[in-house]
Amino acid sequence: MNIGLVAHDHKKDVLCEWSVSHRQRLAKATIYATGTTGKRLAEACPELTIHSLKSGPLGGDQQLGAMICEGRLNVLVFFIDPLSPHPHDVDVKALVRLATLYNIPHASNLATADIIIAALDVLPASKPLHRLD
Repeated sequence: MNIGLVAHDHKKDVLCEWSVSHRQRLAKATIYATGTTGKRLAEACPELTIHSLKSGPLGGDQQLGAMICEGRLNVLVFFIDPLSPHPHDVDVKALVRLATLYNIPHASNLATADIIIAALDVLPASKPLHRLD
């Protein structure tokens, strides 16, 4: 099970706290995170396997999007800050669009993330729920 974890700057603390509270379930997965988010998660949960990609504005969001297209990402949790402007907003929209298009379970808030993490045992581990060819 490969899980993408991403958070905008004002949501990184929330994602780290959420990850700490769900570390036992997350420990069963391989985590992919964008640059700074990955560093923060590694500090908060050193027992997790976290692969840090590029920073979001430098292409990390697009790297996660490519993983979705290739069938290598099963779940995406992206805590978006809806109150702050983001210069790479188009990348964020593209990532969410791909998660939707490829039917990857994805959360942009705590409530949805909690539902998805609770359902990890029933989600397929090797491929997305639906694959476009």
